Amino acid sequence: MSDVPVPGASRPGIPAPAPQPAPNGPPPALSPFRDHPLRAGVLAELHARPFVPVATPARLLHLAFLVNREEASADRDAFAALCTARGQPAPSRQAKQHHAAFGGVNVRWERHAEFTTYTWELPAEDIIAGGLPFHPSSASLMASLAQLPQPGLLLVAVDLHLTTDTADSLPLDRLFDRSSLARSDVEDGFAEIATDFQPDVSGFVRILVRDRGMTPDAAGALIQRVLEVETYRTLALLGLPEAMRITPSIARIEERLRALTTEMKNTEGLAANHKLLDELTSLAAEVEADAAASLFRFGASRAYDEIVGLRLRTIGERPIAGFPTWQQFLARRLLPAMRTCQTTEQRQANLSLKLTSAANLLRTRVDVELEQQNRDLLSSMNKRARMQLRLQQTVEGLSVAAISYYVISLLHYALEGLHAAAEHAGLHYDVGIATALAVPFVVLAIWMVVRRIRRGHFDEG
Repeated sequence: MSDVPVPGASRPGIPAPAPQPAPNGPPPALSPFRDHPLRAGVLAELHARPFVPVATPARLLHLAFLVNREEASADRDAFAALCTARGQPAPSRQAKQHHAAFGGVNVRWERHAEFTTYTWELPAEDIIAGGLPFHPSSASLMASLAQLPQPGLLLVAVDLHLTTDTADSLPLDRLFDRSSLARSDVEDGFAEIATDFQPDVSGFVRILVRDRGMTPDAAGALIQRVLEVETYRTLALLGLPEAMRITPSIARIEERLRALTTEMKNTEGLAANHKLLDELTSLAAEVEADAAASLFRFGASRAYDEIVGLRLRTIGERPIAGFPTWQQFLARRLLPAMRTCQTTEQRQANLSLKLTSAANLLRTRVDVELEQQNRDLLSSMNKRARMQLRLQQTVEGLSVAAISYYVISLLHYALEGLHAAAEHAGLHYDVGIATALAVPFVVLAIWMVVRRIRRGHFDEG
C-alpha cells in the first residue's frame, strides 16, 4: 500500500480538515459560540450576485421591471412555479438571484430594492443570422421572454451581443446612430464596447461587445457591469421627471414667500399676523409633502448615479479616436440631469428652512402681541378688582348701618315691652334713653362681626 496521503484524510496527530460550506449556504456554526442572527446574511451578501462566465459569441436580452412589494412577491412565486414546472430548482424565499435553463435558454433572475431583472442568454443558433449582430431582431425572440407574466412596469430593455473582434468587418454605422455612438476599449484592450443608448424599433437598447481574447470569466464580469451601467443610468434618470414635476410648485412657493415676508414688514395687529401665520404654515406643509414624496426618488437617483460612475471606472475605458467614451457621453447627458435633481432637492431644503424661519419670526410677533394683550387684560382686571373692593367696602359700611338699625329697632321694641313689667317691679327707665345708649354698642358689635366674617373669607382665599 502506498504511503502517499489521500487528500482530506486525517493522519496521526493531525485533525481532519473541517467540512466546507456549500456555495451560497449558511456558514458553519462555531460551537460552542452563538451566531449573531444577521451573520449568515451579512456573509452571503458579498456573494449575492456573482459573475457568470459567458463564452463568445453570445447574445443576451436583459429586462428590468419596476415592482412594489406585492408585485415582487408575485414575481418570485411565478418564477419559482415555472422553474418547478420545467424540472429546475426554484429560488428560495431569501434568494436575490437564481439561474435556470429553459429549452436551451439560460435565464438569470435578480431581485433588487425596487426592481426585478431577467437576463436571457440565447442558444448559439440564435446569436448571428445573416452575418450581422442583432439579427434576427429582438422582436422575433420575444417568445422566450413571454414565458413569465410581466412582474411590473418595464423600464430597461437591452439587447447585448458579444462577438469576436473582426476589425472593420462590422459596419457600426448600420447598427447604431452615428451622432450618439459611444465607443471605448476596455479590459486593458481585450474588449471594445459600443452603443448609441437609443432603443431600436423593438424597444431594446443595443450594446455591442467585441471580444479580443477575454476569458469566459472576464467576459461574464464585463457583460454584467455593462448591463448594470445601462440599468442604473436609466433608473438614475427617474429623478429628473420628479424634479420637473415639483419645480413649478417650488417656484410658486418661493414667490409667495417673498410676498409674505414683504407683507410682514407692514402688517400690524393680531388678526392680520394670524392670517399670515396660517398661510406660512400651509406653504410649509405643502413643501414638506413634496419633499417627503420625492425623498426616496432623489436619494435613489443619487445612489444609482454613483453606481454608474463606479462601474465605468471599474471597466477602465480607453478612448477610441473620433468617438466619445461611455463615461464622456453619459457625463454630457446624465450629469446635467443629476445636477437638476440635486438643485431641486437643495431648493426644497432651503425653502423649508426659510418657511420655518419666517413662521418662527411671525409666531414670535404673535406671541409678543398676545403677551401685550394679556398684560392689558390683567391691568384692566386689577383696576376692576380695586373698584369691586371699594364697592364691597362701601356695601359693608352700609350693611353695618342697616343691620345696626334693625337690631336697635328690635332692641327698642324689646325695651318697650319690658317697660310695664319693670314699672310694676319698681324699676324706672326711659325707653328712648336706653335705646340711645345701646346704639354705639350695637354698631360696634355689628362692625366687629362683619370684619371677622370678611377676614375669614380672606384667609380661605
